[in-house]
Amino acid sequence: MSQKNIFQTLALLAGLLASISVFAAPANPKLAPVVIGFDGEFGYQGSTSAEAISAGIKIALTEINQSGGVLGGRALTLVEKANHSVPARSIANIKQFAKIPDLVGIFCGRFSPTVLEALPTLIALKIPLLDPWGAADAIIDNKTNPNYAFRLSLRDSWAMPMMLDYALAVKKAHKVGLLLLNTSWGRGNLEVAENYITEHPNLVIVGKHWFNWDDKSFLDRYKNLQEQGAQAILLVANANEAAILVKEIASLPVEQRLPVISHWGVGGGQMAEMSGAALHEVDFSLIQTYSFIGDTDPVALSVAAAAEKIFKVNSERQLPSPTGIAHAYDLTHILALAINKAGSTDREKIRAALEQVEFYSGLIKDYYPPFSLNNHEALSIEQVFIAKYDKQDNALVRVWPELPKKRSKK
Repeated sequence: MSQKNIFQTLALLAGLLASISVFAAPANPKLAPVVIGFDGEFGYQGSTSAEAISAGIKIALTEINQSGGVLGGRALTLVEKANHSVPARSIANIKQFAKIPDLVGIFCGRFSPTVLEALPTLIALKIPLLDPWGAADAIIDNKTNPNYAFRLSLRDSWAMPMMLDYALAVKKAHKVGLLLLNTSWGRGNLEVAENYITEHPNLVIVGKHWFNWDDKSFLDRYKNLQEQGAQAILLVANANEAAILVKEIASLPVEQRLPVISHWGVGGGQMAEMSGAALHEVDFSLIQTYSFIGDTDPVALSVAAAAEKIFKVNSERQLPSPTGIAHAYDLTHILALAINKAGSTDREKIRAALEQVEFYSGLIKDYYPPFSLNNHEALSIEQVFIAKYDKQDNALVRVWPELPKKRSKK
């Protein structure tokens, strides 16, 4: 099946998948299941992130349930709801999830602004939030005690420094221009960039421009940054906006095409499909945290094989939004460990238990521990790297920094 057909199939199935409960084979059918919720951006045009997160959760649930489930034989099961990236819908979904007996936590999706607006509702209802994608610092730094948000994903304060370091070290760009989505996600990244620049005088932000979800052109803003002396463009956007920008840059003479270094929102959508040939006429790179490509660890091979079956593809290179699969897989296994540590489906006890899981040997890394009382970030900046879309098949491949020859999960 071609990549185009894969995405078309995902789009057709998204609405159906988002409205049903997905049950893994029960560890013991006589015992009531333990429920995990997922409030995702199913149905959002051009998005593949919700489907990827869903796949990662399901692969982990299958493994957990085949190994006896949780709490002495109870199966873990997944219930999914679509928010279409609309905060009001997300809040309504969370309130419905809260009424489900033995629901132990809710996974969120890709869009940080949606997560941030829904977070107070989750906290008020004392439901643990499991974040496998949203990168806004404020999701975890929410100033509540106890903190109900747990993330196994990227963090903006790791992403933007990596983007700036790459601009300087690899693209030799001392002067950068910013193109930022006018949301809490974009504003958070601007703050991180400005703070980083103050500590690195060899870098200069020559200018910044904001844009909105529905904007149809970025060329004037791009040219303005270029006129101000930008040697590279740092982009905080999703695939829809990024594809428009790439096509506009590709229409310019080669000498006017600046490198574009993007946040990872574009990796959650059909960037290659929407950009077409223009994608490889522009020097375009983006942040990532994990790649199945080249990972020969047995867990990686097993998860990739299961994901390939779900998406009906023949290679890990064809998997959509691979970081979503990997993050959700590890986070689900960590949640299962916390459920067993808590000894019940009491959400407050599970929240506390998530801080007490001592170790998990995962797909992405070994977690020593995943979370603690003072740290609700399971990953670190050590997992962050720059990737590009390969010219042959549009697979996301790591380009900087190079992975050590001997892979270490630690």
